[in-house]
Amino acid sequence: MRLCTLALMMTALLAGCNVAKTDFPVRAAAIQTEVEEMATNVTIVKLTADNVSAFSTPRNLSGSRTTMASPSWDYRVGVGDILDIVVWDHPELTMPAGERRTPEESGLRVQSDGTFFYPYVGQITAKGRTPEQIRADLTERLVEFIPDPQVEVRVVGYRSQAVSVTGEVKNPSRQPLTDVPLTLLDAIDAAGGLSEEADPRSVIVRRGGRSFTIDLQAFLEQGVGANNPVLQSGDVVSVPKLEVEEAYLLGQIVRPSTIDLTRENVTLTQALTRVGGLKEDSADARGIFVFRKTSTGITVYQLDASNATAYLVGTSFVLLPRDLVYVTSSPMHRWNSLISNLLPTLTTARVADDISAN
Repeated sequence: MRLCTLALMMTALLAGCNVAKTDFPVRAAAIQTEVEEMATNVTIVKLTADNVSAFSTPRNLSGSRTTMASPSWDYRVGVGDILDIVVWDHPELTMPAGERRTPEESGLRVQSDGTFFYPYVGQITAKGRTPEQIRADLTERLVEFIPDPQVEVRVVGYRSQAVSVTGEVKNPSRQPLTDVPLTLLDAIDAAGGLSEEADPRSVIVRRGGRSFTIDLQAFLEQGVGANNPVLQSGDVVSVPKLEVEEAYLLGQIVRPSTIDLTRENVTLTQALTRVGGLKEDSADARGIFVFRKTSTGITVYQLDASNATAYLVGTSFVLLPRDLVYVTSSPMHRWNSLISNLLPTLTTARVADDISAN
């Protein structure tokens, strides 16, 4: 929404500015003198084959490796779990399931104190133990009553532990943990999968008072195994909505539009090509400008494409989100006029964007 508002504001304000025509060559000193009265610092850079690499830094879109631990999973029984216990050759100690009763319905529930009652031996501690540990304890106690007891213990109702999956998934839900490890991808799939607006690169997992941002896309596309961790009881998975990142292309362009930079790096030449290029009958190829907000002000990059080989320079200049590309028409007015009219537009849009962000 913020980006949409910003784009509409820029388009509307630029449409009202008579700034389409420019004098060349651009004189940086004159421009700086004219904008000194504004609370904005302006840097002018003419892009050439010699300097373009210094001003172009592609964003790192490859997946980073999460720092969240992913320990091996060994299910431990908790309060509320249902246990099914079988003592072979001793049907009197085995809870009958019957045709109309499932093992879960006829099983033994772990009570709030973490124990369950079993004939002959009384209370058995279950909380925090694996089924194998419970079996060993029960076997040792039954030896006093049954020679060489053969005992089987299994969990038939997993009710004590779960993770929550929220945000941009089709069916936000609580996913129970079982003896089968539940990975991040498994949990999201069990919640119906990602919605169309989900951002798989910024999945948040909250664990033990800490939050971890995980690039699940890196696991899917690059096989970064750490980014598909095994979840633990109490984890909360939140899938955020994808925030579209765009650059704006205006002026003497065949199809003024926005370019989606969310999932890829796009160069200046690529962006111009995708919107049909410059208008042959009205664009001035010397006046391809990229306005970029920085921490110290605004930097304006100029590409003089009067020679077609300059587009090769453009293939090395990577656009960043919120860049504004503006193409002027045949020269009549001074470049200073272009800057003087565009900078208030950019400044106003920046203030509006900051307000909407708050």
